[in-house]
This record gives sequence, C-alpha cells and structure tokens, in this order.
Amino acid sequence: MGDKLPDWDAQAYHRLGSPQHAWGRKVLERLAERLRGDELVLDAGCGTGRVTAELLDRMPGVSVIALDRSAEMLEVAREVLAPRFGSRVRVLCADLASLDLVAEAGPIFSTATLHWVHDHGALFASLFRALRPGGSGWLVAQCGGGQNLARIHHRADQHLRHPPLARYFEGWPDPWYFADAETTAHRLTESGFVDVETSMEAAPTVLADAREYGEFLETVVFGRHLTRVPDPALRERFIHAMVEAGGRDDPPYSLDYWRLNMSARRG
Repeated sequence: MGDKLPDWDAQAYHRLGSPQHAWGRKVLERLAERLRGDELVLDAGCGTGRVTAELLDRMPGVSVIALDRSAEMLEVAREVLAPRFGSRVRVLCADLASLDLVAEAGPIFSTATLHWVHDHGALFASLFRALRPGGSGWLVAQCGGGQNLARIHHRADQHLRHPPLARYFEGWPDPWYFADAETTAHRLTESGFVDVETSMEAAPTVLADAREYGEFLETVVFGRHLTRVPDPALRERFIHAMVEAGGRDDPPYSLDYWRLNMSARRG
C-alpha cells in the first residue's frame, strides 16, 4: 500500500462532491459505448460509490470491483452499494500503482482519481496488467490535468509557503500530479496500450456561496494539506483567506477545473 496517507472526510466528500459526480456521469457515458453489458468492471477510485451505483443501475448484467485507497471512502461506499447490489460488488482497498490484479477486469473506469498518483508510468503499467486481453480490455478515465486549479493553487501557495504555515510544508510535494494530454498518450503507449486517445477539457465550476465554497476547499481541494496543520485556528484562518479571495473572482466562488480525458485498450 506504500506510505500511509491521511484519510478523507468521506461523509463530507459524499455530500460536497457534486462536480466530481457530474464529471463521472459523462465518463460513464463513454464507458457504456464500449460495454456488452456482462463484464466485470474495475472502478479505479470509486470514492463513496455514487457513480459506481449509476453504472450498476444502468447495466444490470455488469459486476464491479469498487477499488479505492481510502478505507473511509470505502466504508461509505459499502453503505451505498451493498444493500442495493449485493454480490455484484466487490469492495477492495488497494494502491492503483501496485495492483495485485492480473488480467482480471474487463474495462477499467476511473474519474477524479488518477491525478492523486504521482508515478503515472507505474500507474498505467499496473492498470494494463489488471485488464483482460481482448475486446473488453478498455481503460476509460478522466482526472485533473494540465492547468487544473492553477489559480487557486497559486493563491494558496502565498499562504502555505510562507509563515506561519510554511514550517508544515517544508520539503512536502503537492499531493497531486496534473499531466497533460500529450504526455499521457505517450505513457499509455509505452505501457502497452493501443487505440490511445487523450484530450483536455475545461470544466469551470461555480459554488453556490461562501459557505459551500469554504467547505469544498477544506474537504475536497485542500483536505490533504490541512491534515498537516495541527492548529485549528491556522486552518480556519487559511480557509477564511481563501474564501475572501474567492469572493472577488469573476464569477465569485469559481474554480478553474481542467479535466484530462483518456481512453486506451489493452492490445
């Protein structure tokens, strides 16, 4: 599993993750075009299971391995999925870059997850091994890429890289990696995939008000960062400063999301 990462506030993510849910539904449309309807699908980064449930509802003959690295996310996913889908769902806690699955999954489906893995070479090699050879061996995915959230990350660095917060982030790299479409296409090909297609998509997102914006930043965007800050007052001061700045954006409380789309097949 590698070094232990701080876990998510899964209940808050489930409540606040509407943008990620909407993107996931669009990727699900792309996946559905490649399904016969009887496959074992690997949901690589299932989170709290909202999009997983939509896949299972839409395709009654499909079964799913619902995989995530976060035990807290999977606890919520079990509550969401098990009562409705029973044996059609297998829940698995694992690191995507070092899966033990070999030629087990039909398609692999992933949204809003792959940018949390720094080593995309190891990631795509691991996903390639997990796929069954043949016509159903597709990877259909979307994650953050390119200039994803560049404005807000630059703004946050003015606080996180300077006192009093800087001491908590010395030598700590960002927890995400936002690759571009060209680099991703090259890495997929190097890993053995064929029929590779990648593209970037702007996905600007506006939150309803200051309260929702602050909760979203605290849970979804900077949750991993804030676990490093033991002082609740410092965490609150940081979020307050970010919300104040976000209120001056045009439109207010907007996030400059960019999504990296990819599809590729195990040859």
